[in-house]
Formats: sequence, structure tokens, C-alpha cells
Amino acid sequence: MRWYVPDGWSQKAIERELARQSSDFERRCEAGEVVSRRKKKEQEEAAAQAEAAIVTLQQYGDRVFLPAKAIECTENTRSSFSYILNNHVYPVIGKRKLTQITSADITALLLAKQKQKLAHATRVKIYSVLKLLFKMAYMTDLIERNPMDKVERPKPGKDAKQDEISAFTLEELRYILKCLEQEPLKWQVLIRLMMDTGIRRGECCALRWADIDFEECLITIRGNLCYTPSAGVYLDTPKNGKSRTIDIDPAVIEMLKALRKEQSSDCISPYIFSQTGSADPMHPQSPTRYMKRFEKKYGMKDFHPHKLRHSFASVAITNGADIASVSEKLGHSDKAVTLRMYTHADQESIKRASNIFRNALSETH
Repeated sequence: MRWYVPDGWSQKAIERELARQSSDFERRCEAGEVVSRRKKKEQEEAAAQAEAAIVTLQQYGDRVFLPAKAIECTENTRSSFSYILNNHVYPVIGKRKLTQITSADITALLLAKQKQKLAHATRVKIYSVLKLLFKMAYMTDLIERNPMDKVERPKPGKDAKQDEISAFTLEELRYILKCLEQEPLKWQVLIRLMMDTGIRRGECCALRWADIDFEECLITIRGNLCYTPSAGVYLDTPKNGKSRTIDIDPAVIEMLKALRKEQSSDCISPYIFSQTGSADPMHPQSPTRYMKRFEKKYGMKDFHPHKLRHSFASVAITNGADIASVSEKLGHSDKAVTLRMYTHADQESIKRASNIFRNALSETH
């Protein structure tokens, strides 16, 4: 790979970024994510041969589209595409010839899913996957026209409720903390850490002891532990592809010190959250399973990792935190995502913004 130095960078900044780029490249090589020119050419030739034998939508999806996405996207994304095709598309139009599928066929498929009361987000996902698939087929001249050009993106039904961000109130968060006092230290630390930082479940499971700065109360998010049925458990980069360093509560730092001491009596692991009696990292689905048990034990509702992430953002923003800082801590690649998801969460914060303006105007006058 090549990395080009941006204008105006200092030598120290260049060396630091070069080391990061080099380390990331080596990791991707070891994970098999980097494909040599020769291998890529072989894959393209194999894809061309497969295309010559394509007849149906399912054949094209399995032989060309999904293998291409396996190179371009993360394993999690490829697995999601595969699920949509196998469960929602192939059973309806999978056996149809690719060249004979029309806009009307796809529109009928989406309408049928709406009548089945399939979630709006899932119908949009079906639309998005088909749009990518037919665009690829069109760009390689496999079909003369792209049927998706005349298919409208699914809209929410008239009776459908607007999607709302599910988050805990401050009172509910305090109740969770009180209940946590009765739980094992490992789970106390994990829940407190996710609550305090808003990090994703996979990011939490991928954390290593080397990622913590105990003196400055900082933690660096470098990886994201993922699981799919086809690939099993694997380590990926954070969702936006970038590492980030964020602050954590000094009280959580003290809990982490206690956890490190407890863990060392059982096994030596580079991971903060390891499997019992093993140096291997905790399975990325373990927090969700634990939270389900916690939910039943303490009479809670919808207790899951992402709700803690939503809660951090909602509480922070509605109590005066700026969007840029919250977006950075959450690891959003675009601040517009944070704005769209959380700024509508609390009418009280909107009223507070108005009062800030009015008070400032009054003081100036």
C-alpha cells in the first residue's frame, strides 16, 4: 500500500500516522483482508466465468454479488446481505431469470412484505440490497436495463409509528447501577463502562488492557469483535474504520484495576473481558445474553447493549453536551448521524436552547 503525506504535517505527526497505517495494514494482511493483484485478477476471471453461466437471480447473487461484497465490505455486512437474500428475496424471485425481472416484480415483492407487516427498516434493507445487486449486474453489461431505476424506496405505512430511539431515563440508569452492586465484578465493569462511554458491544469485547491509560483515565477503541455464523468470531476495525481515544469515569478506572487483579488469579489474558478460565476474549454475543438474564432478574424491559449506547447519547445531549463531542465519543463517522438520531429525543432540551437565546438577548439589551 502507499500512504501520501498531507501538506503541512510535522515530521512527528507523519511518523505517528505512518506507524498507525503500517500497523493497520499488517493487521488486515494477517486477517486476509488484503488481496494481491494476482489474486484479485484470478477472482475477476472466476467471476467473469461465473457470469457467463448465470441464469437466475439466485445464481448471480451467490456466485458474483456476495463474493464481490466479501472483498469490498466487512464480514458482518456480507452476512447481512446474505440473510436478506436468502430469507426475503430468493424465496420469491430467486428462480427468475435475471434478465427477465422487471420493476413491477420488485415492487410487488416489496408490497407483499409490507402486507406481511415486515418492519419498515427491513423493507428498506431489501430495497437497498437489490439496488446494489442490479447496479452491479447493469454495470457489467449483464442486463440491458436496471429495473431498480423505476422502483420507489419503501415508505412507512400510514399507521406505522415513527421510529423512536429507545433509551433509559436517569432514574432507570440509577436503578441499573443499584442492581449491579449484587452482580459479579466482570459484569459490573462491563455495564458501567458501556453506560459511561456509549461504546458498542463488539468494541467493548475487543478491549485490551494495553488500551487503558490508568493515569489519565483514558481508553482507546482500536477494534470491534464480531460474530457471524459463517466466519465465527473475528476481530475487525471499529465501525467507522478509525480508532478513537475517550475519557472514562475515574470510578470505572478503579473497578478496572480490581478486575485486572481478579482476572490474574484465574488466567493471564490481554483482553479486559475474557472467557472464564481462558485468555480468549469474551464472545461478542455474551453481553446480550447476560443482559437478558439481568432483565428478568430485576424486572426490567428491553435491556440490551445498544440501549445503553442510546442512553449515554440522549442523556448527554439533553443535559447540554454538544453534538460534536458526543459524536466523537460514539465513533460516528458523520455528525449528521448523531444529529438525526438524538437531537429530537427531549423537548425539554429544545426549550432550554430557546431560553439560552432569550436570556442572552435580554442580557445584551
